[in-house]
Amino acid sequence: MSKIVVSTSSFDFDHNPAIQRLRAQGFTVTGNPHHRRLTEEEIIELLGADTIALLAGVEPLTQRVLTTAKALKVIARCGTGMDSVDLQAAQQRNIRVSNTPEAPAQAVAELTMGLMLDSLRQIHHTDRSVRAGEWPRTQGRLLAARTVGIVGLGQIGKRVAKLCQAFGAKVVAHDPHLQQNPEDVELVSLNSLLEQADIVTLHLPYSSDVHHLIDATAIARMQPGTIFINAARGGLVDEAALCTALNSGHIEAAALDSFEQEPYQGPLRECKQAILTSHIGSLARETRQRMEIEAAENLWQDMVAAGLIHE
Repeated sequence: MSKIVVSTSSFDFDHNPAIQRLRAQGFTVTGNPHHRRLTEEEIIELLGADTIALLAGVEPLTQRVLTTAKALKVIARCGTGMDSVDLQAAQQRNIRVSNTPEAPAQAVAELTMGLMLDSLRQIHHTDRSVRAGEWPRTQGRLLAARTVGIVGLGQIGKRVAKLCQAFGAKVVAHDPHLQQNPEDVELVSLNSLLEQADIVTLHLPYSSDVHHLIDATAIARMQPGTIFINAARGGLVDEAALCTALNSGHIEAAALDSFEQEPYQGPLRECKQAILTSHIGSLARETRQRMEIEAAENLWQDMVAAGLIHE
């Protein structure tokens, strides 16, 4: 019997109805033995020549990978982003591809708010000082008094907007794919957003068209003292330019949950005003469970549609 691979770094096999149904049909379901993001070589080895369906994480599913996995017919992404999948190569090989766009939205939005509030109130810095025997009287700033600029007003961006508005913040947004202003959010050009926002937060998918969207030129447009947040994709940001701006003080604080190369080993680790998290945006227990269940259901339905199983 052909096999199915689950390549996400972690997965609850025992409480996933679709996975249980697939096993009952006689399929061998194989997990990720490394329990981390796989390299191109590792996913090629894991898929082999007999894998017909993949429940995917964020490993690079390049043309080479898809060409090597000769039996592969279905890819179900456990998450939103599709930038790790060569969609053109998948289409050429008649491989069905799906994702779970709504499942992680609330978790990423809530992490964004946590990063935003930490940056404004210097919570982590104060914690470190108290542990070192100090008693700092750090004066932070109110979110209610800030203008938040949201780049990308999709499922996550809209939730961030509502949460910021609940705190009393003014919200402006840039999204070239929207033609009509959402309620209480002013749509502006990217340059206008960068120039007027006190906090800039990214919530758009990555593609080559927006590679290093936030570069030295974009950063220079931001107000001195801006707080910058990226809980989207690492390739959107020129990390070296951001590090330079943090060290100069032009950017007051930055918080990043995703990086161009992961695990991240770059110079932002030395920036005291940078908060760095390990791509944990969707890793809320409730969200993770929903993502896994939806991805597995997508896998099942696409296998049915491809004629690989019969209900």
